[in-house]
Amino acid sequence: MTTASWWRGAVIYQVYPRSFLDTNGDGVGDLPGIVEKIDYIARLGVDAIWISPFFKSPMADFGYDIADYRDVDPLFGTLDDFDRLLAQAHARGIKVMIDQVLSHTSVEHAWFQESRQSRDNDKADWYVWADARADGTPPNNWLSIFGGVAWQWEPRREQYYLHNFLTSQPDLNFHCPAVRQATLDNVAFWLDRGVDGLRLDAINFCYHDAQLRDNPAKPAHLRVGRGFSADNPYAYQYHYYNNTQPETLEFMEALRALMDRYPDVAALGEFSSEDSLATMAEYVGRQRLHMGYSFELLTDDFSVDYIRGTIENLEAKMPHGWPCWAISNHDVERAVSRWGGGEASDALAAQLVALVCSLRGSVCLYQGEELGLVEADVPYEALQDPYGISFWPNFKGRDGCRTPLPWTDGHNAGFSTGSPWLPIPEAHRARSIEAQEQDPASVLNLSRRFLAWRRDLPTLVEGSIRFLDTREPVLAFVREHGADALLVAFNLSASDVDWRLPDDMEASALDGHGLVAGTLDAGELRLPPRGVFFARLS
Repeated sequence: MTTASWWRGAVIYQVYPRSFLDTNGDGVGDLPGIVEKIDYIARLGVDAIWISPFFKSPMADFGYDIADYRDVDPLFGTLDDFDRLLAQAHARGIKVMIDQVLSHTSVEHAWFQESRQSRDNDKADWYVWADARADGTPPNNWLSIFGGVAWQWEPRREQYYLHNFLTSQPDLNFHCPAVRQATLDNVAFWLDRGVDGLRLDAINFCYHDAQLRDNPAKPAHLRVGRGFSADNPYAYQYHYYNNTQPETLEFMEALRALMDRYPDVAALGEFSSEDSLATMAEYVGRQRLHMGYSFELLTDDFSVDYIRGTIENLEAKMPHGWPCWAISNHDVERAVSRWGGGEASDALAAQLVALVCSLRGSVCLYQGEELGLVEADVPYEALQDPYGISFWPNFKGRDGCRTPLPWTDGHNAGFSTGSPWLPIPEAHRARSIEAQEQDPASVLNLSRRFLAWRRDLPTLVEGSIRFLDTREPVLAFVREHGADALLVAFNLSASDVDWRLPDDMEASALDGHGLVAGTLDAGELRLPPRGVFFARLS
């Protein structure tokens, strides 16, 4: 990387530890598994890893329900294992980011166990408690993302507590100064340990409206989900009051002030709100978070107009902030299935890696994206995700993108000597890492080649972006950095397409990226199916 800060333009590889590699035969991946395969990650050519939660947890939401922010769950290993992972990653020049779930805890956290006992204990105000209405119903109409009302009755206090997610994930009360300080202290624990960054889960959910006002109803034609099932009643409301409150910005500034005491660390916020791009623009900046990303490119819309419109919208709202883009993660259908439908070809998979890595900003690549893994069809009897179990069969949940990595085509795909926590589909075995290592034209090797090629082009890493007027299915833009300008074009279809460059544009094709490339002749660009084109402008 040529930037002053490692995170600007970084490629961040998301490791979902449950499904990466199991070293003790219990069917669940662990921290020693990441250590064992750290050279595989290094060979990808990424700049950092983001590790999904590995903290002590009852695993109701697979680690996003934390019972102890400062300890590793025995399922994943020990603190010593984490320190070893940190050292091994750093020895290879790889930065380490960890998930921080600050807005809520598990019901098994000691804070909640004390808070629920009475209305006058030391932690009484640490969670969002409210009296019932006169008829015994919850205090307002807020809904949980995972279905149903967002309030759970607690008989010990004879009050309701707020949970924006599962009933076992009570929301912390950030209006309480002691909660804010305890949260910062927990963050400092990991920064002191040497982590390079934080991925902040659902960070705009920290504060709630202190007046507990009802959310207004949303018209049926506007009930479009962002990161949740479209048939979820959560989509029936404008979520003006249960998240994204103005007080959160002050806390972001306090968090940034803490992080600024450490050399070259970064915070990446995840946002889901009524206008996620506007929220990202508001939360990211010099005194707030370093980077932000939302679910805007995690939808089903794979069109030139949508991709261009989304990025231009953010660029207009956040010209000086730094975005981070992702097209896959542990919460959504895998991109090659979501955007490729029945095709899901290797050419599409490699193109998608190049596409997201050519946008202005940093990038999160989800494990398996570099293999072109398709969404797994997990049968109901094998489901683990409570979200999918609740909404079956209309929405099958998130298990289909969380199945274990296929290291080989052998027993349990080389993931575990025991029974994997989720089944590994046969389609993934055919795309195993062992098999792709042997094929120079595999998605894995094409991804490696492209990331190495991108690393040597500062204009792709940190340049500005300007879209060109094109028609479907051609997406084209210019990246500029200093005196250098690059033309980037993608054919988003499975058919040949021609596109004429603007009359005043002179371009010289760049090769070396290894992908299916277009050809330029007298200003006419011919792009093969899923083709790409990179050129230097003069």
